[in-house]
Amino acid sequence: MSTLQDTIKEQYGKAANDARKGASCCGGSVVDPITSNLYSDSETSALPAEAVTASLGCGNPTALLDLKAGETVLDLGSGGGIDVLLSAKRVGPTGRVFGLDMTDEMLALARENQQKAGATNVEFLKGTIEAIPLPDNSIDVIISNCVINLSADKDAVFREAFRVLKPGGRFAVSDVIVRGSVPQDLRRSVELWVGCVAGALEATEYATKLRTAGFIDVDIDPWRVYDIEDARGFLAESGIDVDRIAPQVTDRFASAFIRAQKPEAKSCCGPTCCH
Repeated sequence: MSTLQDTIKEQYGKAANDARKGASCCGGSVVDPITSNLYSDSETSALPAEAVTASLGCGNPTALLDLKAGETVLDLGSGGGIDVLLSAKRVGPTGRVFGLDMTDEMLALARENQQKAGATNVEFLKGTIEAIPLPDNSIDVIISNCVINLSADKDAVFREAFRVLKPGGRFAVSDVIVRGSVPQDLRRSVELWVGCVAGALEATEYATKLRTAGFIDVDIDPWRVYDIEDARGFLAESGIDVDRIAPQVTDRFASAFIRAQKPEAKSCCGPTCCH
């Protein structure tokens, strides 16, 4: 039996191939309520069509904070590269943006989109978000778009994010969160895990895990709460009894903007640290 990670790679590899053909990545209705209407026309009009089509996010993390010229940005689970390319424009030629993804097809698509966009301050890396292939204290800003919920080891993700951020670095992601309890058979559904639902953390648990990793100023802002019709949409292809489960998850799932910060380096003037 394939692992969850294998299943995710398979599904997102298919999404990349579908994007090349001009088809909607989502295919069916599983994540349509989550991925729709996230970017403005002014943002997407200047991007390769395949980058837009391959977007499987639940928000627009590039709109969460003011990226500055010259900053170094890391996108966890960069997919077809939409958020990387948007960030690259904002940090300018003196900045740099890394996109990290584990799926070969998505990496190939993202590099094609990078070439089409003429983005020279971008690099796509192969790896997992639980083991980021970058040095300590090397990143100013971490973004991510509906990817952390896919991880089976979110504590590792937050530890790694904290490690690679510079002191004072910012964490600004879009992700699906849970507001209250949900049925356990939903949690066990691989289809719903891939569809960004089953692996979602409860809001308070998300905040606790970030603080445990060392982050401060944690803020979780749900901005799109899913009603019963949305629930029917993302449950439709899961094999779960939709009529039974949908009323139990109405208003329990939401897309949220999540912000946090790595503390600034402590200044020290004692005899043990001043030279």
